[in-house]
Amino acid sequence: VQLVESGGGLVQAGGSLRLSCAASGRTFSTLNMGWFRQAPGKEREFVAAISWRGGNTYYADSVKGRFTISGDNAKNTVYLQMNSLKPEDTAVYLCAARPYSDPPPRRYYEYEYWGQGTQVTVSS
Repeated sequence: VQLVESGGGLVQAGGSLRLSCAASGRTFSTLNMGWFRQAPGKEREFVAAISWRGGNTYYADSVKGRFTISGDNAKNTVYLQMNSLKPEDTAVYLCAARPYSDPPPRRYYEYEYWGQGTQVTVSS
């Protein structure tokens, strides 16, 4: 599975960004897709995940109500809509995939496939 992220950038606090992750090499219905982030000096942390079978979504408490994960099965693309961004959301955001499980795990080491990451910087 190959994953390619796009959509990061610099935004002011309170602003919005949408990240995209295009997947190839395996059909979405056999995968869980997730977003993680990693700030300098910190461990990679779970942000959100989606299970294609049933469309269930899962969020970290720190982003619940502000971020939305969604997907387009026809395009094999998963999105992360980020609203009301805060400076503490600044990090490299990484798309990840793993064989389907219910629910999808929140530990980064349980994901097999990773994108290259995209930088999100939120200024105060």
